[in-house]
Amino acid sequence: MTRDIRRKTGGFRRLAARLFLAAIIIPPAWVAIYRFVPPPITILMIERLVEGHGLEREWTPISSISTVMVRAVIASEDSRFCSHHGFDFRAIDAALKHDESGKGRLRGGSTISQQTAKNVFLWPGRSWVRKGAEAVFTVLIEALWGKRRIMEVYLNTIEMGPGVYGVGAAARHDFHVSARNLSPEEAGRLAAILPDPLKWKATRPGPYVRRRTGSIQARSDTVARDGLAACVLED
Repeated sequence: MTRDIRRKTGGFRRLAARLFLAAIIIPPAWVAIYRFVPPPITILMIERLVEGHGLEREWTPISSISTVMVRAVIASEDSRFCSHHGFDFRAIDAALKHDESGKGRLRGGSTISQQTAKNVFLWPGRSWVRKGAEAVFTVLIEALWGKRRIMEVYLNTIEMGPGVYGVGAAARHDFHVSARNLSPEEAGRLAAILPDPLKWKATRPGPYVRRRTGSIQARSDTVARDGLAACVLED
């Protein structure tokens, strides 16, 4: 009996050690691969396929994406993208205070880096387990990819409509142009729908999306003037 207990205990220890080793090795290796290889598919894409939304993608190098699109998403989603190291604690604090007040829509504090980590490596949801994993992958992509690659992957994997992922596919689908040839108005509309791309339409914007587009275009001018996209753009 004692020998059986020791054998089982030893088996559990070996399993725990292997799982611990895998948890240490797999995430950095996975992130390192995607530093050079486009992510083939994400869990969200699979979920949307099951829901019947289809899958439309067009991987576009960052050098072939209009600078106005880069500035628009920074203006819309993460104005301190170039200055933080994956987490914008001021934005998180502001979002928590806003949500606690109960006024208006719930506001997220996630950076573009956090959104990219979630979109590429994890599953949709709000559990503490997923948030913890998101933090780990955020640190890893900041360390191993750098800002330009993070933006490139973000702009190629973000959901921009039912079954439409990435700026390249969205530009073709919505405006019949390449990502390189997006106008400031078109880029602003695409950035404006990011909080809810299944509800809002870049091609048929309602009053809220039109107002949001105008605000994003104005903030994009600030991004350009103050060099807030310098970590991504080479111009």
